[in-house]
Amino acid sequence: MRRLTVALTLLATLAAGAHTGPYALSAERRAGDGGGSRGTNVLVVGVDSRAGLSAAEKRRLHVGGQGCNCTDVMMLLHLSANGRRASVVSIPRDSYVQYPLPGPPRFGKINGAYAIGGGPLTVRTVEQVTGLRVDHYLETGFTGFEQTVDNLGGATVCTDEPLHDEGSGLDITAGVHHTDGNRTLRYVRARHVNTRPGDLGRVRRQQRTVTNLLARLTAEGALSGPVSTARTVRTLLKTVRTDADTDLHDLVRIGWALGRLRADRTEFATVPIRLFDHRVPGVGSTLVWHESRAAALWDALEDDRPITGDPRIQPVPETPVETNPAAIRLRVDDPAVAEALARGGFRASAGPVPPVRPEGPPVITYAPAAGADAATLAAALPGARLNPVPGHDGTFEVTVGTTPVRVVPVTWDRNKADGAPVTANALRCPAP
Repeated sequence: MRRLTVALTLLATLAAGAHTGPYALSAERRAGDGGGSRGTNVLVVGVDSRAGLSAAEKRRLHVGGQGCNCTDVMMLLHLSANGRRASVVSIPRDSYVQYPLPGPPRFGKINGAYAIGGGPLTVRTVEQVTGLRVDHYLETGFTGFEQTVDNLGGATVCTDEPLHDEGSGLDITAGVHHTDGNRTLRYVRARHVNTRPGDLGRVRRQQRTVTNLLARLTAEGALSGPVSTARTVRTLLKTVRTDADTDLHDLVRIGWALGRLRADRTEFATVPIRLFDHRVPGVGSTLVWHESRAAALWDALEDDRPITGDPRIQPVPETPVETNPAAIRLRVDDPAVAEALARGGFRASAGPVPPVRPEGPPVITYAPAAGADAATLAAALPGARLNPVPGHDGTFEVTVGTTPVRVVPVTWDRNKADGAPVTANALRCPAP
């Protein structure tokens, strides 16, 4: 058993628990109507349950409150038929779907399928909404994650800016960190971070954690031979429940195929989203998939093709930007330019018109900490000069000069920022 055996278990332990033994799933799964995709598909879920946790354990793990007995993490791993590529697709827990139940159509969040019908309904729901056949199923809960990561010597996490989330207890500074199981759990669970709240950023952190932990285990020789690999896998498998059709032989077969893959042959993505806050009475805030792009993603896996570099899944806009124009406030001393920027999605207003225009192109004045937003605004004003000024307030100032101004449309795609298909190389942390 080599790298993917560990990867599958690590994916499962992201919600971290201590379930063992086969799950009576296979009979109902065979009765499902998922398609017959080429390659092998493995559904890995983590269940949000506080059952059996003491008050002290809840405080230590920062998982107070009532569990929903629903899936908190859901990843679909596709191993290509030739064993030369692996694709891991995260399915956000709040995805709005129809459950494959008898009677009138019933809709809800995809994580609710588990509360209604456990693993069997979860699998049938994923098969219905993706059109893919699920060949193997792994399930776990909360409690094993902390101990598992500690037993493996900790994990590597990284962030470009400080992250804080009261809900998960996450509080780390910018940079690369070696974290124990408790801090790693907080990192992968955080949904309300101070920078980009929401599930997509959390999912990307989960993907990054898996990638970096695998890279470190490989570098340290934990997967270098049958004895060391078996020891590592035995440690991990204590936290996982499988369906009755998944046994050690299956994990060995998949593991040997994946153990030979380079990082650029392992892909990670999140299902593309069209609506990020679709409110449904009785259900709450949900995520609605981008119909054509999600369909292209599942078609690629069905056809056993790569998901990175496919423009149907992740189109490349003419002028992409990394931050949301709708969050950028600015004043422009030219009403026509202000109006054009407002049409382009910026929070633009017109300021006083100066009696004399300065020579040259427009100048963008801003606080130095707002460099990312400044780059977004500059992309909409080709040729503009950037003028960071310490102590400047949070509103950008655009001074129009004598050079004619051209305002171009820019495209901010939250899917690209948080969930576009990438290889493992793009998710690895830099050396500390």
